[in-house]
Amino acid sequence: MSSPSSLTPPPESWFDTVLRPLLPVTRDLLSASLFINILALAGPVFVMQVYDRVVAQAGLSTLTGLVIGMGLVVIFDFTLRQMRARVMQGVAVQVDVTVGRRLFHKVLSLPLRTLESRPTAAWQQTFQDIEVLRNCLSGPTVVLLFDLPFTLLFLALIFVIAMPVAWVLVGALVAFLVIAILSARAVGSAAVKERGRKVSRDVMMAETVMGRTTVKALALERGILPLWEERQAESIERSLERGQSSDRFVNMALAVTTLTTVLMTTVGALAIVDQKMSMGALVAANMLSGRMIGPFNQLVGAWRTLQGFRQSARRLGDLFSQPEDRQTSSLSLPRPSGALTADSITFRYGAETVPTINAVKYSFRPGGITAIMGRNGCGKTTLLKLLLGLYTPEDGRVLLDGADLSQFTRAELAGWIGYVPQDCVLFSGSIRDNLTRAHPGISDADILEASTLAGAHQYIVNLPDGYATDVGEMGSLLSGGIRQRLAIARALMGKPSVLILDEPSGSLDRQAEEHLRDVLVRLSQDRTVIVVTHSPTLLSACRSIIVMDQGKIAVSGPSADVMGYLSRGGQPPQPATGPAAAAPSVPTPSAPGA
Repeated sequence: MSSPSSLTPPPESWFDTVLRPLLPVTRDLLSASLFINILALAGPVFVMQVYDRVVAQAGLSTLTGLVIGMGLVVIFDFTLRQMRARVMQGVAVQVDVTVGRRLFHKVLSLPLRTLESRPTAAWQQTFQDIEVLRNCLSGPTVVLLFDLPFTLLFLALIFVIAMPVAWVLVGALVAFLVIAILSARAVGSAAVKERGRKVSRDVMMAETVMGRTTVKALALERGILPLWEERQAESIERSLERGQSSDRFVNMALAVTTLTTVLMTTVGALAIVDQKMSMGALVAANMLSGRMIGPFNQLVGAWRTLQGFRQSARRLGDLFSQPEDRQTSSLSLPRPSGALTADSITFRYGAETVPTINAVKYSFRPGGITAIMGRNGCGKTTLLKLLLGLYTPEDGRVLLDGADLSQFTRAELAGWIGYVPQDCVLFSGSIRDNLTRAHPGISDADILEASTLAGAHQYIVNLPDGYATDVGEMGSLLSGGIRQRLAIARALMGKPSVLILDEPSGSLDRQAEEHLRDVLVRLSQDRTVIVVTHSPTLLSACRSIIVMDQGKIAVSGPSADVMGYLSRGGQPPQPATGPAAAAPSVPTPSAPGA
């Protein structure tokens, strides 16, 4: 069966979409660099003329003209450099806006399994890749790359005015290229290892901060601190290795620079003695050699930035090539009645693992509450995610009113199937923001109705700021019970046809639990309500009960029959070991109440 992800068309090269709008800017930068480098020739020519004409012939009028000309050159050069800097700032803004927006949209569009495949710190590192791109495309490195081709211009001029020393520079440039290539290989490999250790360290930091209450309550720092120090030490060690590798090649480049100056001066002095070139030509050649060697010297040190850029671009390219959830539907359908069917669905988390959900077949209908029970790890939450369309079955299908969920977008499914997770996650902002973020145009009357149904309104209005109350990071400023009620209210905002709840009474007191039971009974009159629970209060209101065991439906049927069977000591059956193995004689209808 085709998954919704497989229907996503292959994206165009994301890097082309970033660079294409920058092509006019590239031409501007190239033009500016051309004129800046041509103006750079003025300095050496000025020095050569002063030595060979002004000093030798006492030509003060010539000196005056040369100084005025250099003054104009300096002003023009400053203006061009300022213009180039402004253009580079525009590039930085464009990269931030274009790539940042597209990356965040991409992350939001990825399937849940893809998001779960990486730790939180790894996703945070992904957004740091944008900074690497921006700094490279709008910083000194890109200016260096624009300046490199013009070194041939300087070399050509040196051949014209100081032929004897020009061949020394040719040899130096070859040496710099060899050092740059070796640096690229060594620094690139070291940078990959360094990033891997940093991600491992940052993952631990993120987990420690997210579990800070547990860490403090159980004094886990005694066990966490040595592990942190080990990962930090590994990160520092890899950073030192990368730094030492980079420094080694940078120092080699500096040695070649010094050696080039010595050889140029030696060869030039001999040429002057032989009257093959003038003193002014040697001084000018030394100045031009600095303009030539400088970019190549910087190139050796810039390989870390270039390698970081390459690795970031590759990581972002891999991410942008990932399949997305379905983004569009061929036809807009009306609100479904809420008939949800698991049609022999199987799901496993890894190719070599046993199925977490194994050939589960069941139909959920409106007009009553269906409870799902079972031991920890039996597959209850995974089944809910399959019913929500968050996971795609390996085999089988999930149908809503007879239609395969894979043909709908996440926005459509979220409007039809409300979900209250076991861990109620709120986001920084006000209570109203958290309730309406998925429905920005929802009316106040609908907000009030959903909040009242969830039993949250009476608590919200008692707060000093009411619905404008800030919930804090992850809802930390609110109690667990209020967060639970807000999660239920949020799930009801779109008036869904199906309501799925995962242990919704975990943070509720007895009175609130009874209120939730009454709410679910009222909602189930025209909705399909599915709840994972072991609460006797909620189970007493259920029409049907499913008992899961090892990814299969072990027992199912009307709640009275299932509860009676369990009360008599019945247990979910163990996996069959032979042909004589039999299932309990409890009805397992295809539809509740059958």
